[in-house]
Amino acid sequence: MAEFKKRKKKDGSTSYTASIRIKGYPALTATFKRLTDAKIWASDNESKMKRGKHIKEHEAKKHTLAETIDRYIINELPERKSDKKKFEMQLNWWKSNLGAYLLSDITPSLLAKFRDKLANEPSPRTKTKKVKRSNATINRYMASLSIVLTKATREWEWIEENPMFKVTKKKEARGRIRFLSDEERANLLKECENASNPLIYLIVVVALSTGARYSEIINLKWDNVDFKKRMFYFMDTKNGENRAVPISSKAHDLLLEHSKVRKLNSKLVFPRADGKKTTDIRWHWEEAIKRAKLEDFRFHDLRHSAASNLAMSGASLLEIAEVLGHKTMSMVKRYSHLTKKHTAAILESMNEKQFKSLEVQGGK
Repeated sequence: MAEFKKRKKKDGSTSYTASIRIKGYPALTATFKRLTDAKIWASDNESKMKRGKHIKEHEAKKHTLAETIDRYIINELPERKSDKKKFEMQLNWWKSNLGAYLLSDITPSLLAKFRDKLANEPSPRTKTKKVKRSNATINRYMASLSIVLTKATREWEWIEENPMFKVTKKKEARGRIRFLSDEERANLLKECENASNPLIYLIVVVALSTGARYSEIINLKWDNVDFKKRMFYFMDTKNGENRAVPISSKAHDLLLEHSKVRKLNSKLVFPRADGKKTTDIRWHWEEAIKRAKLEDFRFHDLRHSAASNLAMSGASLLEIAEVLGHKTMSMVKRYSHLTKKHTAAILESMNEKQFKSLEVQGGK
């Protein structure tokens, strides 16, 4: 229960000091001019203590955003499935801009202000100051900090709620779909086959034939390749699940040849010379793209190319989602327009059969 003490000052004015002492909580005191205000304050804080909210407010005034981000980077980031470097880069941007603020001072309005700063700054990935971050990129920055703040809310109990939940995201453009034409695919494969790194050709063939992510392919181990069943097993993928994908004939033959000269000191399918780390094809990839004269094309677009070709070959959206490893259908709906021709053919075939049977009955 709260205690109230009435005090008279030398100038004749009166003040009221409220004190709250509850076991398991730090003592609280505050002074007011009116007893009514003291009682309101005491009632509010006693209620917070009973709900455990006071402890979080106390913690929020002890820890800075920089401390919060550092704790996440040290303890949680190593467990992240992919994009660790990009994720850390985004968190460090927030740390450099808002790191000195206490968690209690991180408000939705403050986060919105720096969301807008992200929009007006030039992208660090470009050499020109004219190119700014896209709305999608800004949303990824916001999402990275939101993950940290959610951890601080639910597990660490440093804050009562995640203020990022109240900040409006930027409107994103429709999902990017860039896939190779037959001519572009032939040119790219030709340049990859002629590249100085002999692994890039096989890596691109695997990407085109499976739709797998770069990280899934580059981290493949020989234990994840089943030549008898002709299956790839992509383990612990981005969505947290394992996935099995058939190996096409082309990829199978190339892998079989590659296995004959594999490094015995490495479990990796695509290792560097020392066998300890995965190979780095970035420079060779960029050179192949340049020589193939492909515009606006990234490695991830090989995944789009595989999905698009599946759609145009008659695969359903559900089948595409299964191959790519998407948990929801929202990501594969971008390929729905490519399946329309196939869908129309199925409907035509179905209707031809059912109405033909009616014509036969009518003829009888």
